[in-house]
Amino acid sequence: MIQYLFSFLFVFNAIFLFSQEQSSVKDEFNTKKDEMNCYNKWAAKFEERGAEEVKDGVYTDVIVTVRYKGNATCYSGKVEIIEGKVGKFYILLEDGTYDEFKKTWKNNSNKDKKIINGISETMITIHNELVNILFPSKLKPKKPKPRMAPEPTED
Repeated sequence: MIQYLFSFLFVFNAIFLFSQEQSSVKDEFNTKKDEMNCYNKWAAKFEERGAEEVKDGVYTDVIVTVRYKGNATCYSGKVEIIEGKVGKFYILLEDGTYDEFKKTWKNNSNKDKKIINGISETMITIHNELVNILFPSKLKPKKPKPRMAPEPTED
């Protein structure tokens, strides 16, 4: 009888420890997944508020985002829009000059990219980096919140 009791306790303890370890791994994965990077934060703003149309011209107030394996880096930049599509684009350097963003692109993924809701279509480098251009100046203004009605007064 005691042998069965020890066996039961051993199995119960093993199951408990295993479930704790699985929970810990799951929490670590979800924390990494749910972390908001600079691209995610901007994309959420554009999704929430929408954006005005981006017309042809040179924009010196854009954000160039580079994402790789869940991490994102966001640079200030400049882009040329020609016939509604992304042309050359540049990263703003600390000395105020611009450096052209040159990468080797997978399957010409940088060609004919439109801007949809203030964000360019995604371009992919041969190293599987995901690149987008964001136009924060085209974000629509926040919608005003509804005004709350007053509480009734005692007349």
